[in-house]
Amino acid sequence: MPSKTEWDWSPGKRVLADVADIRGRYKEVHECVASPDGEHLAVPVLTEDDEITACVNGELWPGRYEKLWYPRFSPDGRLTALVMNDDAWKVSVDGEDWEETSEYLWNTLFSVDGGGIAVQAKRDDAYSAILDGKPWDEGFISSRDFAMSPDGRHVGLTVQVEPLGEGDTKTFLEGTWSYAVDGTAWDGKWVNVWGGVFSPDGEHLAAQIRTGVCEFTIAVDGKLWEQSYPSIWQPVYRPDGSSLLVPAKIGGGWTLVENGEAIWEGRYAQLWRQTVAPDGKKVAAIVATTLGEWTVAVDDVLWTSRFGDVVLGPYFSENGDHLAAITKQDNRWSIAVNDKSWTEDFDMVWDPVVTDDGRAIAKVERDGTFFVAVDGKLWSKPFEALWEPTLSPDGESLLVPAIEDGKYVRSVVSLAEVAG
Repeated sequence: MPSKTEWDWSPGKRVLADVADIRGRYKEVHECVASPDGEHLAVPVLTEDDEITACVNGELWPGRYEKLWYPRFSPDGRLTALVMNDDAWKVSVDGEDWEETSEYLWNTLFSVDGGGIAVQAKRDDAYSAILDGKPWDEGFISSRDFAMSPDGRHVGLTVQVEPLGEGDTKTFLEGTWSYAVDGTAWDGKWVNVWGGVFSPDGEHLAAQIRTGVCEFTIAVDGKLWEQSYPSIWQPVYRPDGSSLLVPAKIGGGWTLVENGEAIWEGRYAQLWRQTVAPDGKKVAAIVATTLGEWTVAVDDVLWTSRFGDVVLGPYFSENGDHLAAITKQDNRWSIAVNDKSWTEDFDMVWDPVVTDDGRAIAKVERDGTFFVAVDGKLWSKPFEALWEPTLSPDGESLLVPAIEDGKYVRSVVSLAEVAG
């Protein structure tokens, strides 16, 4: 599939699937998923022969299965699903099944461009991963977190490398968990390991390590930081891969640490979801100033707004000049941009897109109906179902994949029209 710059951005509406007809044709119709470019709608369906398959824009995959679940489109537009026949699970990509079978599969991951596809697997009573149809040679006692490098060349798993009997606290504290990259486990083993993340170039992996009862640190390619903390959250690489940013608890409060050294002076009741602007110049994070009081910090400077339920994000514009966050106050969801909240609130909101001139665009739900909202103002069109809108590369148009009047429709509309 072409990149976003090569998608069809010509204005207008195209009906690509008759969802009402699909629902009437099959015994069961499950949840729909749309491709990133909006060109395809896929849904698992149960045929009259009690077999399940995928229906894409009204056309069935050739394969028939006892089970089909977790349908997902890759960034390059291929449809993947986990399928089972005769108690053996496979990955199917655009209806073509991988040869390798497993006892169970889950958690499909994609590379940034969609060229790489990986899944976690249980095979021969051992846990491992499969990348582009090729399974790891080594299996492990158990596995947890799963990560893929941005370029799709490597995958990693938190893995259990030592057996642990019931009540065996000695072995537990000596360490039973490690991290495996491409099937090879690190030499170290620790109490817990989680939150693995690859560097932007895919050559390094960092993970959270619990070395003792209340002792936490970071390992990069299996080598521990010298510093240890009472608690930490998942690391994030800077876009150039030069360093790691980690929320850490220091002196009774949370702050931001870079490569083991605190870079923010503030100490907060909580700090997480650190996000680096695309140009790498600003760092924002979600913080709690006290229990039940949430806000955003940008380079250790707090927004003045406070929210009692939760704050999610944050989300930078491409140029890094604007920042949005999802907010929840008194059980109502909304969005704030540059410390200014929308005047409208909703039953639910999804991840916003922030334009370079500071507009926020998001999918929202109110009373069971879905809308596109720009700066809190609803587009006049309500939808039965809606996928998150995509901003065109020139920032002038929106791609809106939605179901309206029983039809799956791909619309490209000007941002000015949606904003009113």
